[in-house]
Amino acid sequence: MNGWLLFAFGFWVAAWALNEALVRIRTRNLAARKTINFIVPLLFGVTLLVIWEGVVKGFEIPSILLPAPSAIWARLTSSVPTLWADFQQTFMKSVIIGYIMGCGLGFVAALFIDRSPFLKKGLLPIGNFVSALPVVGVAPIMVMWFGFDWPSKVAVVVIMTFFPMLVNTVEGLASSSSMQRDLMRTYASGWGQTLTKLRLPAAMPFIFNALKINSTLALIGAIVAEFFGTPIVGMGFRISTEVGRSNADMVWAEIAVAAVAGSVFYGLVALTERAVTFWHPSVRGGQT
Repeated sequence: MNGWLLFAFGFWVAAWALNEALVRIRTRNLAARKTINFIVPLLFGVTLLVIWEGVVKGFEIPSILLPAPSAIWARLTSSVPTLWADFQQTFMKSVIIGYIMGCGLGFVAALFIDRSPFLKKGLLPIGNFVSALPVVGVAPIMVMWFGFDWPSKVAVVVIMTFFPMLVNTVEGLASSSSMQRDLMRTYASGWGQTLTKLRLPAAMPFIFNALKINSTLALIGAIVAEFFGTPIVGMGFRISTEVGRSNADMVWAEIAVAAVAGSVFYGLVALTERAVTFWHPSVRGGQT
């Protein structure tokens, strides 16, 4: 058997045994638990990379089909200016602006729907329909309407993030019990006070669920939208261009940057959720 395959197999066995030992440790020390919870997925990820490297080199798979992680890392380190420019164009402009606009408009629309049974019955079914539209069908239309630069990508992101926020916020506002709402009425609370003191806090888990979903949808929408027209910069543009040039390592480098950016974005939203909804059983249960 090839040496690379032997090394990958041995590393996998050792990592498996170590992870099995770590997950069986029972300790009441919070720092130790957090350390174990960090090491286990990290070791699992490193193992996947080692197996990937060993399989590619062991079976001598051509780089055009599947480059090794070492080749992708070499491309990452040698193309930092290009990757940074693409990241700024796609993430800092299209994703962030579209995410804020889409989630903000969805939240405001949910407040109006909450006040209007007509809108609730009329707009929500349309929202479910629009949310099912494929981004590959919407993106070319937005490019024709708003041009090839980042505004058309923002429009795609707004469409993709608006309705998840709308639907989740409406559901969250309705999650408080009738007994709780009756109690607020006995205190002569109006709609605004009931909203801010009871219904919005109760809706926060739903709202953050939409924010987490949208953190990945926004990035996917912006990258796919760039396939249909963009200036000569951007993650989607780079991926489509380098695929045509058969530069698979650059394609994977862009994918790696997008994956890291999306994971960090999701993690920041999740951390914010833990700080805001510290009272929720799901959060308190994870801290015990």
